[in-house]
Amino acid sequence: MQRRMQAWIHHKPYRERYTFVPLNQISPDFQHAVIAAEDARFYQHHGFDWHEIQIAAEDDMDGGRSRGASTLTQQLVKNLFFGTGRSVLRKGAELTLVPVAELVLGKRRILELYLNVVEWGPGIYGAESACRSYAGTSARNIDRERAARLAAILPAPLKRRPERMNHYSALILERMRQMGW
Repeated sequence: MQRRMQAWIHHKPYRERYTFVPLNQISPDFQHAVIAAEDARFYQHHGFDWHEIQIAAEDDMDGGRSRGASTLTQQLVKNLFFGTGRSVLRKGAELTLVPVAELVLGKRRILELYLNVVEWGPGIYGAESACRSYAGTSARNIDRERAARLAAILPAPLKRRPERMNHYSALILERMRQMGW
């Protein structure tokens, strides 16, 4: 709804592409690439990655580049309930909803929902639509390399394109290898 409104305000066309698919219809390589790119400790934390939060806070205090420390669960809660805006109020609400999501949904369902609601580009939502739009294949059949390239655009899906993600996708592939995937 937020993107549709932005398009209307700027008098630009908007076409939404979205197809929900169960987790078992999304390639394990694709699942692993997204985890390696967005939340390497996804299976070790309970909604908040305190280690990454500490690193981000230290970087910020040292005047370094601002980096995110949001987990997949935090991003799912944000995408489902709050849109893309940033505010202290939203972060406060996340603090209460993230533990509930972890408890009620569990990791597999969180991953399934995240992969199906995350924005991959202008009007492109969910793994299936991303794979069809960028790779001409289904989420079930996407190969490891293309999966890493798609995962590489997630930090900035409206600005990045998979074909330009050579360095970052190589890093994601290396992380996957280190994680035993």
